Amino acid sequence: MKKVNIKDVAREAKVSVSTVSRVINGSAPVSEELKSRVIDAIKRLGYKPSYIARGLRSGKTKTIGFIIPDITNPFFPEMVRGVEDFLRKKGYTLILCNSDQDPKIESELVDMLMDKHIDGLLFTGAGERNKKLEVAVEKGLKVVFLDRIMEGVNASYVISDNYGGMKALLEHLWKVGYKSYYFINGSEETFSARIRYKAFLDFIEEHKIKNYHHVFSSFSYEAGYVYTKKVKQMPDVIIGGNDLIAYGVIDALEEMGLDVPKDVGVTGFDDILFSKHYKPSLTTVRQPMYEMGRKAAQILIALIEKDSVRKRGYVLSTEVVIRNSTR
Repeated sequence: MKKVNIKDVAREAKVSVSTVSRVINGSAPVSEELKSRVIDAIKRLGYKPSYIARGLRSGKTKTIGFIIPDITNPFFPEMVRGVEDFLRKKGYTLILCNSDQDPKIESELVDMLMDKHIDGLLFTGAGERNKKLEVAVEKGLKVVFLDRIMEGVNASYVISDNYGGMKALLEHLWKVGYKSYYFINGSEETFSARIRYKAFLDFIEEHKIKNYHHVFSSFSYEAGYVYTKKVKQMPDVIIGGNDLIAYGVIDALEEMGLDVPKDVGVTGFDDILFSKHYKPSLTTVRQPMYEMGRKAAQILIALIEKDSVRKRGYVLSTEVVIRNSTR
């Protein structure tokens, strides 16, 4: 079946192609009688305008790119939902891209999205820098970082209080009697992992704790499982850099014949959906994932639609959630 185009609409409505274009784009006044004829023709023929073509003419495509590092991590879907709910109300379409935590793929995705003439980009990068992104921003691309701050790019960002959340969790653990600590963290190249490590080091120094260990790994179940199996001297508590790491820790400890929390306490960070249902339920730090996504989308649309809006950073509050994986 032949695809209906703008010429078919013009022929059906007995008007010029330019008149149809003016009605669709609202680019110039058209009489009510001609407008009605064009709209009726569009409905009869089932014509769907090319938003890319319209975008090239108007300078706006009403599309937003969103690059995330790991689509399998349950932390991100709630954030994506917050983004998409806001964009839908504003009439924007979201193009979601997964980089598999690979900076090279991130760069390729930036190129691909630029080729699609996106109006703006939400970016949760895996590394510390991205040259392609830096160039894109210099060329005028509107960018908001989500759950990250990246060096070399002057852009707005929305993050949670990683430092405050981790520090509050550690202070709670100290208060209830935990004296030795093993921290299995995410990747050192990840902003949130570095900030949580800083909170850990400050806590260790303030309380003059001697028995502690820290390792950078990845924000994955496998990291928690593998590194727990390598522990030679079991600590009072193992801290997961996120909830997925904590799940791996709990399962490894169970296989080793250890009871959580009787023998070893376990904590996470994020409070993803499954954490309250895990066995045992997980003590963790809750991040406002939906709100982070919604706020980032709101900032980006303001940057796109009100070119003069200044770049800003937002740090959203976190909350320690105490459950059964700790004393």
